[in-house]
Amino acid sequence: MQTFFQIVLNGLMLGGIFAIISVGLTLIFGIVKVVNFAHGEFLMVGMYATWLLTTKMGLHPYVTVAGVVPLLFLLGVLTQRFLIQPLMAARDDHVQIFATVGLSTALMNLALMVFGADIANTPAHGLRAPIEAGPVRMLTGQLWILVAAVALVIGLRAFLARTNTGRAIRAVAQNRAAAKLMGINVDAIYMLTFGIGAACVGLGSALIAPLYPTSPTIGTYFVLTAFVVVVLGGLGSITGAFAGAMVIGLLDALSGFYIGSDVREAVVFGVFLLILILRPSGLFGTRAVLAHVS
Repeated sequence: MQTFFQIVLNGLMLGGIFAIISVGLTLIFGIVKVVNFAHGEFLMVGMYATWLLTTKMGLHPYVTVAGVVPLLFLLGVLTQRFLIQPLMAARDDHVQIFATVGLSTALMNLALMVFGADIANTPAHGLRAPIEAGPVRMLTGQLWILVAAVALVIGLRAFLARTNTGRAIRAVAQNRAAAKLMGINVDAIYMLTFGIGAACVGLGSALIAPLYPTSPTIGTYFVLTAFVVVVLGGLGSITGAFAGAMVIGLLDALSGFYIGSDVREAVVFGVFLLILILRPSGLFGTRAVLAHVS
């Protein structure tokens, strides 16, 4: 029984990592209606920025949030303004998808040119220290990631529900044309939303970097699962992204222990296929979910 509780706890901790990455991804889709295939490379950029700030300036990884989050916000805004926005009028929505795939490839190869293929390890500063809670144990960094994921979801929901800017974002999600007629600057909302989504993954990168080695391909490892999480939770649903992350984290941990670590990805993506077949809208997915602060 102790082993089972430890596995469940490991799954929840892993779910926290997936959640903090997936929230920004689902926010961008819910508003801009673009699947950002460069989301994993945004994570990679943030992790390298965290590594540089900790190794070159001696900062604690969590202190680097003050620099990494604005950096990723700016990257998101520039991506929307100069890459996505010029393609918004295109009749074929696939053009925008291809643009983010191209950005993903460009960022990955740029990282290979600058940093090489070697792995960069961010100093942990005690974040790998174990915490024992009765019969189970976890890493300090894992606990902080889970706390940050919960706080991020609550904060985003409050922002969307209680601020004028949040209401404007929800209005654009519900009906872009009507929002424009009401005087809302839709293009500015798109840039802001893309920036916030990228800033979310910037927060995640600063939290994850001390626990995982950084490499040019690290984003691919996380973002593939993040797509499964977003589909499971419902495209555009912040709450769904968190719930989906917890489910996928538990599935990953349980299947890895009871079935085999070499097939756990097959289980996760098998669930992905089942959701697409049985409930394409996901667990929390409804029409214009962000318009209702899901």
